[in-house]
Amino acid sequence: MAVLHGALAKPPKLTLVVNWFWRKGARVEVPRLRQRGQDSGTTKVHLAELTPDLSTYLGTAAYLQLTIFENLSRAVATAPTMESKEAVSAAAALSLAKHHALTAEIQRHGLVASTVMDPNRAAIDRFQARTQGSDWFEALTSCFVTSGFLDDFFLRLAEGLPSDTAARVTAIMHKPSGEKVIADELLAAITANPRLASRLALWGRRLVGDTMLVARSSLVTSDNHDSDEARIEPVFTELIAAHTRRMDTLGLTA
Repeated sequence: MAVLHGALAKPPKLTLVVNWFWRKGARVEVPRLRQRGQDSGTTKVHLAELTPDLSTYLGTAAYLQLTIFENLSRAVATAPTMESKEAVSAAAALSLAKHHALTAEIQRHGLVASTVMDPNRAAIDRFQARTQGSDWFEALTSCFVTSGFLDDFFLRLAEGLPSDTAARVTAIMHKPSGEKVIADELLAAITANPRLASRLALWGRRLVGDTMLVARSSLVTSDNHDSDEARIEPVFTELIAAHTRRMDTLGLTA
């Protein structure tokens, strides 16, 4: 986690979202993603060996859920209609429930939630400030993109936790999120004003770069860059594919 503070200092260029994972020079050969219908014996790529220690994982995941809740709460305050306020507040409650479940897991291990969340607070707060958006529509898109990507990522990263904890954390991360509620609000807004589509698509591309940096910085890498990249790149390709599918539901290009 030592790289988290520096990693957020400068945003990636939009054109580098995928190629960002490659070193300059020789390309690293990585396992191919499993295609539908492909032999089930194909090796699945995991992040288990790059998972941080228990307190770091739980502290980061818990504080990110709290950040998502804060962002949704701001979106409630600026929502254009009472119906939107009600809908987004329900989504916020789901993120807060995940945060509380993760802090309960922290306490289960005899740790203090505020203590394990604090080391990355400043860096995550900078990420939050960079991704708030200029109006309600961008703010809601930020919640949609960042929460979806980070939920997927920390679900995958939980594979490297001790088995009993991994099972409980996986169950927490599988809990319902406000994704559908947020998507419905955004889709209604875009339908009412199609000119929003191009602006929100561009904003979404900016967001995924910043969000990838936060996720990437949560990994504990080794001295073997090639081996690390062989594990990381296919997983992030899957995460980007899931992000693309989420954007597709809004009719936006990722």
